[in-house]
Amino acid sequence: MADAQGKGGTPPAPTASKMRVDKWLWHARFFKTRGLATKLVTAGHLRVNGDKIAKASHGITSGDVLTFPQAKQVRVIRIQALSTRRGPAPEAQALYEDLDPPADRTDNVPQSQASALKSVGKGRPTKKDRRILDQTRRTMLD
Repeated sequence: MADAQGKGGTPPAPTASKMRVDKWLWHARFFKTRGLATKLVTAGHLRVNGDKIAKASHGITSGDVLTFPQAKQVRVIRIQALSTRRGPAPEAQALYEDLDPPADRTDNVPQSQASALKSVGKGRPTKKDRRILDQTRRTMLD
């Protein structure tokens, strides 16, 4: 009976065959607010099937491929289903298939920034480092 009400593992099927792209991005939980999704689209940063769009009212259907920037990476997703509401995260994840390579998504910090974070010799020495320096200076003086 839970599946009949749309609360099961599959998202409910909408009555319309097309949906606004900003509304779908919000339903799929790519953006916290619908306004943020609208800003991305109107700024021209979204591609639908390789074509740039600039209107948030652009209609999308199941099977379309969306490409857009999000959190310092480019997301490429294929729409699996349309939704009638903004549901919980598992329901939102069932709306799309992520076409990004998994290796690219796991490394959030670029290599150049990662090496800068781990640089040795930068900044103030620790207490242990200071003791080692003092000891080497004493041996040099003796």
